Amino acid sequence: MIKRAHLRQFLALVETGNFTRAAERLGVAQPTLSAAIAELERLAGTLLFQRERRQVRLTDAGAKLVAHARAIEREFRAAEAAFDDAPAPLAPLRLGVIPSIATATLANIAGAWAGTQPITLAEGTDSELRRKLGEGQIDAIITLLRPEDAHRPSVALLEEGYRLLLAEGHVLAGALSVDAHDVASETMIARRSCEILADTSRWFTQRGVRPPFFLRSANDDRCLEMVRAGMGVTTAPQSLVREGIVAVPLADYDFRRTLGLIAGRDRPDLTAAEHPLVKACRAGFA
Repeated sequence: MIKRAHLRQFLALVETGNFTRAAERLGVAQPTLSAAIAELERLAGTLLFQRERRQVRLTDAGAKLVAHARAIEREFRAAEAAFDDAPAPLAPLRLGVIPSIATATLANIAGAWAGTQPITLAEGTDSELRRKLGEGQIDAIITLLRPEDAHRPSVALLEEGYRLLLAEGHVLAGALSVDAHDVASETMIARRSCEILADTSRWFTQRGVRPPFFLRSANDDRCLEMVRAGMGVTTAPQSLVREGIVAVPLADYDFRRTLGLIAGRDRPDLTAAEHPLVKACRAGFA
């Protein structure tokens, strides 16, 4: 396929009549230009220039191409000029999110975003997102709030507990609370994205519960769909409950988390109550 670069190289050679001068005009090496003209001739299926010792001359085929090449180049330049006064596109607001936020929540945040900038999402672990925030690679993150985050631009979005998640038809689905031993014979699904995975493992082990596993996955959607299909049970934050799944408290399983929005130190405006990002986040978690 003949490209604009081919035609610009062709016209430079026509107008200078010499490979050396044409290469200088284009800012390329002479062998590079020679190779490009040879490729254009291959694509055209004919010679376009007669090579002489110090100059080149157009063949009949080359002469026919000149008018077309100049017309095409004029159109390209006119198209570029049409955008000279167009405003530059706005840089996106870059929002980092941890994997254990429900997909529906993120979709709601994106749908509620009413800022003037486009918004983009970047997924990562808490440590990865905090590093990127500190390096200026992202503008704000939604992650687990720590006590020290009170001293930086931040706002709490959701506080919740962890529950045992079961299919709504499960025999324990109607219980007000269950004991660790009640699930000792259950098949488990391990959510590798869970921030308290190690704590949960120790919690069950200390109570002598070592259930078999159907699935270990960092993909929360996959884990939850397997729970809904009745392939096993899992522990998860309350906010991950979806249709077809029931959350039941585990006795003495008292883990909780607070999700919050944290902005870079140079962007405290992003955590102001009236900022579109805060409004979108609150709508998403509502």
